[in-house]
Amino acid sequence: MAVALKRSLAVLVKSLGGPKWWQQASRSVSISASLSRVESPPARADATFKVTMLPGDGVGPELMTAVKDVFKAGDVPVEFDEFHLSEVQNMASEDKLEELLSSMKNNKVAIKGKIHTPMEFKGELASYEMRLRRKLDLFANVVHVNSLPGYSTRHNNLDLVIIREQTEGEYSSLEHESVPGVIECLKIITRAKSRRIAKFAFDYATKKGRNKVTAVHKANIMKLGDGLFLQCCAEVAQLYPKIKYENIIIDNCCMQLVQNPYQFDVLVMPNLYGNIIDNLAAGLVGGAGVVPGESYSAEYAVFETGARHPFAQAVGRNIANPTAMLLSAANMLRHLNLEYHSHMVSDAVKRVIKQGKVRTRDLGGYCTTGDFVHAVVENLRHRPNY
Repeated sequence: MAVALKRSLAVLVKSLGGPKWWQQASRSVSISASLSRVESPPARADATFKVTMLPGDGVGPELMTAVKDVFKAGDVPVEFDEFHLSEVQNMASEDKLEELLSSMKNNKVAIKGKIHTPMEFKGELASYEMRLRRKLDLFANVVHVNSLPGYSTRHNNLDLVIIREQTEGEYSSLEHESVPGVIECLKIITRAKSRRIAKFAFDYATKKGRNKVTAVHKANIMKLGDGLFLQCCAEVAQLYPKIKYENIIIDNCCMQLVQNPYQFDVLVMPNLYGNIIDNLAAGLVGGAGVVPGESYSAEYAVFETGARHPFAQAVGRNIANPTAMLLSAANMLRHLNLEYHSHMVSDAVKRVIKQGKVRTRDLGGYCTTGDFVHAVVENLRHRPNY
């Protein structure tokens, strides 16, 4: 009986074309499976990524809650190691800083809010924010100032990048009283770090298809310090002949940004100038609540808002704009090679802004932080196919 059944099956396969029939059937199944994979994204990535989270002060914890809510709704495969470090809330210590650094060294990636630095001198000149940057050598701060479609400002369709060296310069925390009533504050500029940030700027421009790098300085007054920075930028520029190089004095740069920001592409500058220009440029496209930022070292990446403000007066009022932090979180996902989830989050945020129905007070609306987050979560349903 078994032998007869086997012979019948062999005859049936032969009549259908033998191996060719099986190949066609397999090919059809394979094509169908392939199409299915393209049209519907995987429910889960192969692994869960661990990221260090530092909410910071002011509205930082509220913004981080927004990030966690959106990630949860979007099924984003990220797990947060959360640490609280605050000088104004007496939640800062060497032990907590070391725990945070240990987490960062394991995870390599972090998302953080602003750690507010009190102006009172309490025996330590370097703030915890500065110490964190130095210990991780987060030398490059990158702020991409990009107009949001649907939100009109004086200058629309802006697209420029500010790159700031943030481990030396005026923020070196080297101050002393030489004689009573006379304070000396040292600005440190080194060839090694100036060349490093210049190379970072030109590499960034090359990778992102940018055409021009502008060095911002005050070498006409600080002839040695800013003079060295400018010299290093000019030397590095010679290694990138396809990228146009210019330089501009900081005060003129501020005026030109307000009058005609379209002339700039990538700007590179020392510490203090970068801090000022970050905030000025953010104001051109909507303010501190809409511009994302990130800081890099050779090993680590930290994602944060582009204009660092704790916005303490808004704490607990549910009025902070989470756009900048959500866009920073989307950039973080791209850094983790979670391209689909990155597009999903950033597209949802930009769709809410473009629709114009849900806007926080800083953008001229009346909606709360919670309303904005809810709208973003609702727009996650319109997931892109990438």
